[in-house]
Amino acid sequence: MKTVKKFALVLSGCGVYDGAEIHEATLSMLAIDKAKCTYQCFAPDMEQYHVINHLNGEAMNEKRNVLVESARIARGNIKPLSQYKAHDFDGIIFPGGFGAAKNLSNLAFKGADCSIIEEVEQAIMSTYLAGKPIGALCIAPAIMAKVFQGASVTIGNDLSTIETIEKMGSIHEQKSYGEVAIDKQYKLVTTPCYMLKSSISQIEAGATRVVQSMLELM
Repeated sequence: MKTVKKFALVLSGCGVYDGAEIHEATLSMLAIDKAKCTYQCFAPDMEQYHVINHLNGEAMNEKRNVLVESARIARGNIKPLSQYKAHDFDGIIFPGGFGAAKNLSNLAFKGADCSIIEEVEQAIMSTYLAGKPIGALCIAPAIMAKVFQGASVTIGNDLSTIETIEKMGSIHEQKSYGEVAIDKQYKLVTTPCYMLKSSISQIEAGATRVVQSMLELM
């Protein structure tokens, strides 16, 4: 009997400018479900860096929690990232959105000198050490470039982010809509998504390709 594969999905809030990119997160869930697999959402239980009004792009004078905001996307079915155990899952996926660069790390502010929050780095490293694949969409591949210095990743064709990845000591592969870069050493699958000027159907293609490629690596 075929075992159903189970993915972990790490969210960073709710909304492209200060959290997880909602289309990338939701379409990753859809791709997992269409592949007849299951998923569990996780997010760090912490205050997010700031709150952005997504109507006008301005910062708001309020505080929000990354786990609580991520629960909006997960329809409440979410756990603190501290509870993630690599042995319970077959792979882990990180959607993009500025939350990856502001909440899961300080990449948006420190560039190549950024640091990754401890829970995120532990989740990534424990998955790698367990020999299980890792997926990353949009800006999230830059986090992987920091954790796995020397890894091959893609964020599309954004020159400043490519320069940051290369300064970290990693390798950038230029990919287009729906394409993935696969680093077999780290079992790392990355795709540009909204780092390119994409349509929602192109985001679906990228998310689907990530899930399919991860299944092939399992």
